[in-house]
Amino acid sequence: MSEIDARIEAIGRQPFRAKFHLRGRDRATAILRGPSAIRAHAGELIAQRLAPALPRNDGKQTPYRGHPVFVAQHATATCCRSCLLKNHRIEPGTELTEEQQEYVVDVICRWIELELDPDA
Repeated sequence: MSEIDARIEAIGRQPFRAKFHLRGRDRATAILRGPSAIRAHAGELIAQRLAPALPRNDGKQTPYRGHPVFVAQHATATCCRSCLLKNHRIEPGTELTEEQQEYVVDVICRWIELELDPDA
């Protein structure tokens, strides 16, 4: 099991995080757009909403639905800087590095991949 899979599994045991699943329009969007488009969207959303040292409306900047990445962010605790600290040990107050942004996108995309896998 990869480090990301282990982290997703551990976070998924938290009662609040366990409630999130791709359903309806969000699931259809993930299937229709495909992994590369979703990864690109995730990268853009993370760069805009989470990467700044002091994100606008931190703690409230991620909607609960409307895009598969938003659902994945809540499911993987990558929705705000305090969740990143508690669950991924990424310190707030400084801009996310390229490597940290890539890690967050990897976590989000892996969760979506697992959600769409009929054998998971």
